[in-house]
Amino acid sequence: MYLALKHFHLTCVVLSIAGFALRGWWSITGSPRLRARLTRTLPHLVDSCLLASAITMAWIAGFVPFVDGWLTAKIGALLVYIALGAVALKTTRPLAQRATAWAAAMAVYSYIVAVAITKNPLGWLALL
Repeated sequence: MYLALKHFHLTCVVLSIAGFALRGWWSITGSPRLRARLTRTLPHLVDSCLLASAITMAWIAGFVPFVDGWLTAKIGALLVYIALGAVALKTTRPLAQRATAWAAAMAVYSYIVAVAITKNPLGWLALL
């Protein structure tokens, strides 16, 4: 069961970042697609599945936030990613601010993936 859940989680990871990257691009280019109903609702469904699968996997594996440092780092980075993503997709913000927040959110997402792969709060630096 854990392996199936992990594959589901990884699928949600890919869908989530692909959707965010596309919505960020649409925000920067001023595309009306950003206001479409599916564009506004589908990310919530994908991200809810992503979070639910993450919590379930952590529970099954016995990982505990604030005990397992890498998991704590992922949770902290996730909060930063959410804040940056909110700025990046807010069309009332200045373009430069949205573009900068989008790029920073993409970098934070990369860090989250690195921490997940290495199980180390240093992320990609742990591989050096």
